[in-house]
Amino acid sequence: MINDLVSDALTRIRNAGMRRLDVTTLVHSKSVEAIANILVEKGYIESCNVVEDGVKKTINVVLKYNDNGRTVINEMKRVSKPGRRVYKGKDEIKRFKNGYGTIIVSTSHGVLPNDKAYALGVGGEVMCTIW
Repeated sequence: MINDLVSDALTRIRNAGMRRLDVTTLVHSKSVEAIANILVEKGYIESCNVVEDGVKKTINVVLKYNDNGRTVINEMKRVSKPGRRVYKGKDEIKRFKNGYGTIIVSTSHGVLPNDKAYALGVGGEVMCTIW
């Protein structure tokens, strides 16, 4: 039984990138699906789609690589964990890595990247950081 689906998804993407795999499979949840959609929107992965196999759902993620064959993602970190939740206000999530990175925040408006959360003027739980 997996307790933290978000950290499991980030680890699966990280491990698939180190092994130079084209596709990896994630366990489905609404928050994992929202994070995968943000990664597609920001250009960190090629695509993601939800696959239904009866009752069980999974997410297939197609990874993205640069011209040298290295993954586009340099680092993915889980910030807020089940044992220690981390919350930030709108002013604290304005920029990450001088604008090159992304903070994914769970807000009252849904799971958003830091630039959209700042534009809406909301803060929330910092789920992970990517650059």
